[in-house]
Amino acid sequence: MTEIERLLHTIKRELRARGMTYKDVATALALSEPSVKRLFSESNFTLERLAAIAALLDLSMVELVARAAEHEPKIRQLTHAQEKEIMASEKLFLVAACVLSHWGLADIVSQYQLTEAECIGHMLKLDKLRLIDLLPGNRVRLNVARDFDWLAEGPIRAYFRAKGQEDFLKSTFTAQNETFTFVHGMLTAGANEELQSHVQRLRQHFSTLHDESLRQPIAQRRGTGVLVAIREWEPETFAALRRKPGH
Repeated sequence: MTEIERLLHTIKRELRARGMTYKDVATALALSEPSVKRLFSESNFTLERLAAIAALLDLSMVELVARAAEHEPKIRQLTHAQEKEIMASEKLFLVAACVLSHWGLADIVSQYQLTEAECIGHMLKLDKLRLIDLLPGNRVRLNVARDFDWLAEGPIRAYFRAKGQEDFLKSTFTAQNETFTFVHGMLTAGANEELQSHVQRLRQHFSTLHDESLRQPIAQRRGTGVLVAIREWEPETFAALRRKPGH
């Protein structure tokens, strides 16, 4: 669905919600009803006419566009095949990671060894995977939900476990902007559930801080990783000393 098709779909939904018809639109645009129907069928509206329809709906153009974005289905996860396709190329994986962090074309090319043509080519692949929409002027719009995540047993998580996890944990975590905390205790099922809920809220807060940081120039932003893991666990040496059932 193109940008204008999304917008017209939203207009039709807003008209229905208000009990309005093409006749009301025709009156607002000083056109005949058949002419309005033809404009909708051909998706052929000028900006001035779209603004007039927005006013009819008691909305600004900004509000109308925002409502179109709100109802657009967002991707929460890719398929295993899609993740595998991204991982088939290091540069494609790099561009995917960058655009998910809201980097633009110029940002990526200025920081990494990719030509503009290479980067656009990878963005086109991501567009084909529906991860993004590549818009005029090579602008990028993400098609992912706020809680988007990689598959738990997918290729990208497997890559992190095999390579990224060890590299991430190499740090001594003593720098001012670093933290490493490990605690161990015994929790009931209810306490564990409450802890899981706190972690989910932490993830949502991280997402909010990420969105707020986008207002600052990219030079003032730093890639930041947060690893939080919860599982039933005891050291292997302890587990080896546990009594076997029946003994």
